[in-house]
Amino acid sequence: MSRQYCEIAPNHPIHGPYHDREYGFRVADERVLFERLCLEIMQAGLSWEIVLKKRKALNKAFDQFNPIKVAKYRAKDLKRMLADETIIRNRLKIMAIIHNAHVIIDLRKSHGGFAQWLESNRLVEKKSHSKAEWVKLFRKTFKFTGGEITGEFLMSIGYLPGAHWEGCPVGKKIRNLV
Repeated sequence: MSRQYCEIAPNHPIHGPYHDREYGFRVADERVLFERLCLEIMQAGLSWEIVLKKRKALNKAFDQFNPIKVAKYRAKDLKRMLADETIIRNRLKIMAIIHNAHVIIDLRKSHGGFAQWLESNRLVEKKSHSKAEWVKLFRKTFKFTGGEITGEFLMSIGYLPGAHWEGCPVGKKIRNLV
């Protein structure tokens, strides 16, 4: 997203609120983390604007991205979602999201939760993971998390730099919070 996003998002009815209130801000809430990861997965091959327009419907279809509920989805739920014209209907993406809900539940057992897993991996040997290292870790842990999806997810939650250009007032606000 970078400089161009910071230039087009302000005052935009769809991008503006996301850019100004969410993008690049550090997140610790597991439901929000799961939602953001799922939205990035859904975005693959599509525009971010389409995802933001369908966000409310995606939240409804995926039980507000509650990992426990999503992990219980079965064939009937997949069929329901593939028939739901209000969401992005891609079998592989939906299956990956269901799989990833199971992963998050497992992360609760091994690390205390998704946020704790992220934090435990944030600094390795007293240095931050590079994007390539994060991508390798995500590919090993989750499904449908290639370089672009992982990078955008981590930028969106404040784990990788680059969400906002230097002169962006929102980026300045985020830097002052840290």
